[in-house]
Amino acid sequence: MRKIIPLFILLFIVSSGNAQDRVINPGVPFLLVSADARAAGMGDIGVATSADAFSQQWNPAKYAFATDAQGFSISYTPYLTDLVNDISLGQLTYYHKLNEKSAFAGSLRYFGLGEIELRENANDEPRLVSPNEFAIDGSYSLKLSEKFSMAVAGRFINSNLKVASDSNDASSASTFAVDVAGFYQSEELAYNEFNGRWRAGFNIQNLGPKISYDNDQFNNNFIPANLKIGTGFDFILDDYNKVAVNVEFNKLLVPTPQDPDLNGDGTVTSEERNQNNDNYRSIAWTSGVFKSFGDAPDGFGEEAKEVTYALGAEYLYQDSFAMRLGYFHESPLKGARQFFSLGAGFKYNVVKVDVSYLFSASKVKNPLENTLRFSLTFNFGEKYDEY
Repeated sequence: MRKIIPLFILLFIVSSGNAQDRVINPGVPFLLVSADARAAGMGDIGVATSADAFSQQWNPAKYAFATDAQGFSISYTPYLTDLVNDISLGQLTYYHKLNEKSAFAGSLRYFGLGEIELRENANDEPRLVSPNEFAIDGSYSLKLSEKFSMAVAGRFINSNLKVASDSNDASSASTFAVDVAGFYQSEELAYNEFNGRWRAGFNIQNLGPKISYDNDQFNNNFIPANLKIGTGFDFILDDYNKVAVNVEFNKLLVPTPQDPDLNGDGTVTSEERNQNNDNYRSIAWTSGVFKSFGDAPDGFGEEAKEVTYALGAEYLYQDSFAMRLGYFHESPLKGARQFFSLGAGFKYNVVKVDVSYLFSASKVKNPLENTLRFSLTFNFGEKYDEY
């Protein structure tokens, strides 16, 4: 479908959920969108859940604990379906266990904004553009003990959103990033009425230079570096029934926009706003990571509001049928993303199908509301025991 709307409006919808000055809006925000239906069905949780083919996005260290030697997955996520029908996020992932202790994986994420008609005036002949962004990454994970693994990942990011005009070209912008992740999984423990297994994980994600068109330091954006920390517990009720509960916290490692009232007189001029923006964009990405832990203008209280949290649960029957429920919360002052999610999954032989659905719980409309997300996974090769 062709969209007769200015490109900058569309990008604002995609990248920003709130117009407040202190909402952190990094570039290439598609990297933060949950691409797989399993994690989406549990409130966008994945850093400490059990290993699956989509671990690349959440915590690649989990691949060292995968029970299948190889896996391939594909997912499709429609975006802004209430407005258009051709914006979507797709992902392909492949992993391979080299042995019982190590694995490598690679993935491709592609965010397409469809075909857009651009006009200077309503009666002009339209100019068609097809903006898109993508990321290609690879990872290697290794067990450092029977219960703990770590992983490193590298990522190439490309953003092709620039619209050509008489004064500039339409060259794309690109950058790179790295992840450092860890994952802990206990042995199966015996309790009075059930067995259980503990999991925990972290991922320091998207550490890399800012992305900029024309290499202009005052026209650049931080990429969405973030810290994920989570834990979970599996209630193994019997040979057929298992319930997993998880909690996850996420903090963007991106500086907080500062108060534009530079002289404190209660009035913000256009010069002050421009100077404040220039000051923000001149921060180096390495400095920005450290600043992000203590630069909120209102102190620790505001800093704490920049941490999102999610709760999720998954019921499994014979590891073949799954039901999922999740809740995600972001402070109303920092974007106001709050939603419930439902999900289901079915596995037959080597094929697994997952779906999820999202319900917004805040006044800010979620771009994924009323959207079904689909994931398809193929697992094959030698089987490994779960420690």
